[in-house]
Parts: sequence; C-alpha cells; structure tokens
Amino acid sequence: MVASSRKRLIAITAVAAVIFAGFAALGIWQVYRLQWKLDLIAAVEARVEAPAVPAPGPADWPEITRAKDAYRHVTVTGKLINSQEVQIYYPTELGPGYFVMTPLLRPDGSYVLINRGFVPEEKRAPSTRAAPEGEVTITGLLRMSEDKGWLFSRANDPEKGNWYRRDVASIMATKGLRPFAPYFIDADSTVNPGGYPIGGLTVVKFRNAHLSYALTWFAMALGTLALYALVLRYEGVWGTRPPPEEDEE
Repeated sequence: MVASSRKRLIAITAVAAVIFAGFAALGIWQVYRLQWKLDLIAAVEARVEAPAVPAPGPADWPEITRAKDAYRHVTVTGKLINSQEVQIYYPTELGPGYFVMTPLLRPDGSYVLINRGFVPEEKRAPSTRAAPEGEVTITGLLRMSEDKGWLFSRANDPEKGNWYRRDVASIMATKGLRPFAPYFIDADSTVNPGGYPIGGLTVVKFRNAHLSYALTWFAMALGTLALYALVLRYEGVWGTRPPPEEDEE
C-alpha cells in the first residue's frame, strides 16, 4: 500500500471511528433516558393510585419539586373564594372550553389554587353555574405551576382576563392573594352541584419515544460500520476488491 493510500485510509478510519462513537453514545444515552422515563411513569402511577394525603402546607412549600411531588394524590379543606376565580382556555377530551381555577383559603390563612374542572363556553360565566359556599374538602392531584401552556396557546393577558396557562404565581398575584402554595390541585371527578365544572380530567400521560430513538442511533452506528467495511473493500484492505468498471464503447 502506497503512502498516499495509507494516509487516506487512516483519515477515513479516524472519521468513521468518531462518527460511530457519536452514534453509539447517543444510542446509549437514549437507553438511559428510556429507563429514566419508565421509572418516572412508575413513580407517577404510584402517586396517583396512593391514598390521598393532606396537601403540603407553607412549611413544606420550599421542598416541593416536580420530580417528587407532581401528581401526588392529596386532599385540602377550606373555603373557596368564588369571586376570585379565573377561567383558563384549554382544549380537552370534551372539546375546547375552560378550566375553572378558584383560590381556596385554608384555616391557616394560606391559599391553594384549585382547578375545579372543565366548563364549555356557555358555562364560562360564574352566574351560569352553582358555587359551593362554606367549608369544603377537595380531593385531587397536586400539579406544578405551568410556565408553558398547551401547544399554540398564547401568553396570559391578566388585564383583559384572558388566561391560557395555569401559572399559579401570575394568577394569585393578579388577585392579590398571599401567601399561596406553589402548586395547584386538579379536583377529582366528584360531581359538583349542577354538574359543572366537570372534574377528574387530569391527563396522566408521558410521551416515551426513547426506545425508537435508541434503535435509530444504533442503526446509524451499524450503518457507519457497514459503510466503513465497504470502503476497506474498495481499498483492497479487506475482502476481494471489486474489479474496475470497463467503459462501454
């Protein structure tokens, strides 16, 4: 093998090695992500199915995180401040409409924002539905404040009363209610007076495409090896070098 061919082969080998290592590393990373996602799904399912526990109070708020607290099955008691509710526009399995978000005042003086459930357009106005008075106990799932809305949703516009994401801090600041929990609670499917709002619509679903991603990256790594083997064959280093094509006269 002449020196120029050897240098070319070394360069090709180095490039192939880098590409193969990159694809393989991405595949391995996706395998780790797959296990992480499976563990997350199992943990969330366990929280949802567990017996309801009291919602975290002010002393526990600094320790609340999405990783360990989202979708916890909780219960909370207090008085709904119906005059301060907001309606969040949201597409649901029942069609487009609004989630009714109502602050709840607890006996300790703190507030928790409650997603009481879904109402269609014709039930958006509070005057069209009954509102519970006095002390109530609500059971549901602890949800973390949303800094992003659903796909294609717009930013909240508090001045016009148009809301598109369940941003706890923004809602409670607009209403001037403090101190407030850094989470909200999705009420369960317990029927409300008059049938509205409709609770229990929490979607507990996580997209999990990590296995397909891993297989794709590993396939690309194998493709790199196959292409490298073909180059070696053409260079005469491995296998039988294909005969040169003859020009047709």
